[in-house]
Parts: sequence; structure tokens; C-alpha cells
Amino acid sequence: MEGVTKLLLKQKMMRGVLLSLTPAALWAVHSYGWRAAFILFSTMLAALLTEGAFLWPRKKPVSEAALVTGALLGLSLPPALPLWMGPVGAVVAIVFGKMVFGGFGMNPFNPAMVGRTFIYLAFPLAMTTAWSQPADLPLGGLASWGVDAVTGATPMVAAEQGSGLPLLDLLLGRGGGSIGEGARILLVLGGLYILIKKYAKWRHVAATLLGALGMSAILWGAGVDGAADPLTTILTGGLILGAFYIATDPVSAARTKPGSWIYGVCVGVITVLIRVYGAFAEGFMFAILIGNMLGSFLDWWFTDRKTSREGK
Repeated sequence: MEGVTKLLLKQKMMRGVLLSLTPAALWAVHSYGWRAAFILFSTMLAALLTEGAFLWPRKKPVSEAALVTGALLGLSLPPALPLWMGPVGAVVAIVFGKMVFGGFGMNPFNPAMVGRTFIYLAFPLAMTTAWSQPADLPLGGLASWGVDAVTGATPMVAAEQGSGLPLLDLLLGRGGGSIGEGARILLVLGGLYILIKKYAKWRHVAATLLGALGMSAILWGAGVDGAADPLTTILTGGLILGAFYIATDPVSAARTKPGSWIYGVCVGVITVLIRVYGAFAEGFMFAILIGNMLGSFLDWWFTDRKTSREGK
């Protein structure tokens, strides 16, 4: 155990986040089979080993944040994704989303979304054309390696086309989607846990959801083609997972109170705009990267800028 401690930096906050994601991960395995578990395990292991390749030769431990990055990346991927793509995305997430900026605490972008964006742009067919419906069996997917992939619209795309699932089905994860996004009730409960434990800031969550609700209400009310109603917007795609677990990243999110509100609202608004007007079905990953860039500026505007002006 002592050797493991030297290799892995214990972080109570990151361990709490992993604990809160466990129910959603178990649901994913029950819904999509052990293939989903393998994708999650491989992305977490690849993230851990990649960061270790940078730090262990220098006798420095790997942060448990690497495991969180791998878990969030894995949960955001489709169950039918070729098995090698997840680890490749995890390597990109750690190297280009974290280590090139100096490692833990220095990354301006959320590493998991850097990795997912790479997979999305490099392998678009694998990310958008083959999806899986949750297993409709007595034991779910627990008795199988994986469920059959289907070609068709995801619940989010179907909602934009006016043929979406009932809201209760979306909340309980009865539609297809990425590995972890379907278990929305479990993600909400896990998200509330990390908010209560103060591992995440509630302003980031509230502002992101309000931004998405507000923009979708405007577009839907105006009758814009492809605009879903506000509740369907929240309960489709990766918005719940993103609002609670990605927009709240303590490193890449805005830190000031006013900056947090602006940052979150922008992430929510941009997510909806990309979904409706963009060429990509899911807009959250791009919205969070744009929000990360904006967050640094907002922190400067509300803190460093004021300090520099007072010093003149």
C-alpha cells in the first residue's frame, strides 16, 4: 500500500467525485453490458498511465484527478465506440489537455472534453452513426458483453426532429446515448452530493442550466426549426453530466462569483446554439472549451484587472 501511495496522490475531492459517479457507471454496465465497463476502465487506466509516464520518472505521484478525467471521458462516449478509441482519447486528454500546460492545477481547458473533442473530430462516424439502446432483459446487460448497436437518431436528435421520448423516459435513462448520460436521475443525485460536500460550486451548475433553459425557451418559443422545448433540452445529450461534473471543474472554470454566473450562462447558451444551428449534434463539449477560455478572462476582469488599476 505504501508503494501505491507514492504513485498516486490522494485527493479527497477527486475521490468524492469518483464515488458520486459510481451509481451512473453501474447503471451504464447494467444498460449496455460489460463492454461499457471495459471502456470506462480503459479510459481511466490510460489517463492514469499517461500522467504517470510524465511524473513517475521524476518521482512525483499522479493526481487522482487523472482518474476523474478518464471516468468523465468514458461516460461521455457511445457504448458502440471501437474499444481502442477511448484510450487514445484519454492519452490526448492528459497530454494536450493537461501536461503540456504544466500538469494538475495548470490546465486552462477541461482535459476530458479535450479528449472527447479529439475523438469527435478525428473519428466522427464512430461517434455519431452507431448508438445503443439500453438492454431490455431481466438482468439488463449484466449477462452480456454488449448490446447491439443501432443506426438512427439519438434521443437528442429525435427531440430536435419532434419525435422525442417522454420526459420521464429521458430522466430514467430509457433512451440511447452516451454511456453515462442516460442515467440522469443518478447523475443529479451524484451532482447534489458533490455540491453538498462542496466539491463543486452550485453557481456553475445553476448558471449552466439557466443559460440552456433560457436560450432553448427563446428559440422554441420563436418556432425555430430544430429547437426543443426547455425541459427536453436539459434532459437530452450530455447537459446534465456536463453541468454537474464538467462545468464545475475547479481548475478550468471561472472562480469569481460574478465570473461564475457569466461563465455558466455562456456555456448553457452556446450549447443550445450549437445544437440548433451547428453541424454537430451535441454542443456541450465545444461550449465548455469556449467557456474555459472565457473563464480565464472573467477572472482577470473581476480580480487582477481591479488590483492592477488600484495599484496605479
